[in-house]
Amino acid sequence: MPEHLDRIAVRGLSATGHHGVFDFEKREGQTFVVDVVLGVDTREAAATDDLARTVHYAEVAADVIALIEGEPVDLIETLAQQVADACLARDGVEAVEVTVHKPEAPVGVAFGDVAVTITRLAGHP
Repeated sequence: MPEHLDRIAVRGLSATGHHGVFDFEKREGQTFVVDVVLGVDTREAAATDDLARTVHYAEVAADVIALIEGEPVDLIETLAQQVADACLARDGVEAVEVTVHKPEAPVGVAFGDVAVTITRLAGHP
């Protein structure tokens, strides 16, 4: 995340999705938790006290839940990229860090969390 940007974080967005490489994951679904940190210049919003001059985090949260609950993908890396793309499509978002947690992943041993974190910048493929 570039140092010159302010951060707006929405953490712990949780919903049931049907993502995974195994048939039972797609059929039965499981909980996914997503954390999003947006890189935004908030100075104009702060100076004007105007929501229209910043990123509406409730709308971002709704987008994330829709993606979790949406079309299944095999990898949480793919889901993370979809979330990043949706965030970067919003006006004012210059960077985003997305973490997708899969706490019920079929790992086969006891574990605390499985997660993928990606960082993407606007204008960079």
